[in-house]
Amino acid sequence: MAKTGAEIIAEALKKEKVEIIFGYPGGAVLDIFDKLYDAGIKLLLSRHEQGMTHMADGYARATGKPGVVIATSGPGATNTITGLATAYLDSIPLVMFTGQVPSHFIGNDAFQEADVTGITRPVTKHNYLVKDINKLPEIIKEAFYIATAGRPGPVLIDVPKDVQNQKTSVSYPDTLKMETYQPTYKGNIKQIKKAAEAIKNAKKPVAYVGGGAITSGANKEVFEFIKKTGIPITTTLMGIGVFPETEPESLKMLGMHGTRYANYAIQNCDLIIAIGARFDDRITGKISEFSPNSTVVHIDIDPTSISKNIYAHVPVVGDVKDVLRKLNKIVEKPKITEWKKQIAKWKKKYPLTYRKNSKKILPQEVIAAINKIMRKDDIIVTDVGQHQMWSTHFIDYKKPRTFLSSGGLGTMGFGLPAALGAKLGKEKSVVFAICGDGGFQMNIQELATAAINDIPVISIVLNNGYLGMVRQWQELFYDKRYAMTCLDRKAECPTICNAPKASCPTYVPDFIKLADGYNCCGKRVTKHKDVEPTLAEAVKVATEQKRPVVLEFITEPEENVYPMVPAGARLDDMLDELV
Repeated sequence: MAKTGAEIIAEALKKEKVEIIFGYPGGAVLDIFDKLYDAGIKLLLSRHEQGMTHMADGYARATGKPGVVIATSGPGATNTITGLATAYLDSIPLVMFTGQVPSHFIGNDAFQEADVTGITRPVTKHNYLVKDINKLPEIIKEAFYIATAGRPGPVLIDVPKDVQNQKTSVSYPDTLKMETYQPTYKGNIKQIKKAAEAIKNAKKPVAYVGGGAITSGANKEVFEFIKKTGIPITTTLMGIGVFPETEPESLKMLGMHGTRYANYAIQNCDLIIAIGARFDDRITGKISEFSPNSTVVHIDIDPTSISKNIYAHVPVVGDVKDVLRKLNKIVEKPKITEWKKQIAKWKKKYPLTYRKNSKKILPQEVIAAINKIMRKDDIIVTDVGQHQMWSTHFIDYKKPRTFLSSGGLGTMGFGLPAALGAKLGKEKSVVFAICGDGGFQMNIQELATAAINDIPVISIVLNNGYLGMVRQWQELFYDKRYAMTCLDRKAECPTICNAPKASCPTYVPDFIKLADGYNCCGKRVTKHKDVEPTLAEAVKVATEQKRPVVLEFITEPEENVYPMVPAGARLDDMLDELV
């Protein structure tokens, strides 16, 4: 029986076992939404297209399943670009459907027309403009395959309105054989043996693990590898949680705001075992002086990532899970007693800490308090900025997919909507959205989505009155010229600001009134003694009353994130006011 394009989309989503669709309707997608109305798939209406794309992203990060998004043409589609770019740079699987003006209007500047495939080409793994209804079923099948196969990423399907109404007898395929895209999953045993030999002979090895290991579902294999070899392990921002940070081998995160001991270890090692990581600039610091005396074993499913930034002496192309399974069978424990002693000395000398004598609440103490009440399956979702880095420092993650954050793009406004998506994917987990007062406002409208749909996310707003990370750079490198970073600033403020925060105008907005306006539970915390009890009460409200919670903590305005590697410096050339 012939079916319309809209019916094919609805049928395809059911066959792909999609549980939830994040969407925002408009004229160019009304036919699709009409067929989804009673299709038995949960539809979630966001309050902005960027918000819904981050929701789908958070859902995908938390579950490992592809997030599905539907947006209308023109501004609806272009509003998703930041969300697509966020997912693209962090290798997150999304399948997005966008409506398009009728085929015969394309290129004529029709109402709400935009060249969506052209605009999104740089920020999608692949995209399609559907010109032939008969190809639509296969295109959708390909989209789900491409989004999840190999190194994942977002795929977009732009569907003109006339194609949604045309009919075809071509059915949705049960299987797909796509010859043009066949990632290499099985690692070459010869290369794996070379890696094992390099590990056996190493005196100062470090395992450097990224998000690819989480995507692969290889946390058990990573754990076995580390325990069998005794090699210290450090992770990227995207790799946090792949190995329990409470284990003695953990060095936590490395890089610009990584731990001193992780950075010292990577700079002084003689072997790096890179597992599902891409050596980005926040990790390497000054590339020409990165880990100068090391051999590099690089395991990754994406061959274009190997030797892209740092030369790999032993490249191993393949799925991390498969490669580690094979490696674990043959790898021998290296003789690294002295190396482990050196690392233990660094860990003892340079622990992550913060001053305890501040009159105002410190953001680190709030995050440390969250660490005390978190269960191992609970999820932290961060926005981007200082709080993001403190969330890597003062929470000990024990499982993969429990720390979600925008890494590659660094997207402010990611935290709240991504937390909603994560909660919808992992209903039994308590989900905390840790945000700054700047980024929280970028998608604050999604509090309405949370309240109306009973999504009990706990939003932690660390309010310092600044765009904190940018202000920190201005303090350290621009002589404290706080240009455009003070969120308290009004028209009557002097051109050069030198007043203490206490004398500043009343802060706008009032987050607690906003929370109340969105029908969320809100509370402001200004005293040290109230930090832990308030957090405990928030968990109770979220879990028992199923209400979203907004907690605003008034924090020290000019607190800085340390350690810090200045731009262009060596990875071990770190600033730290506590050392």
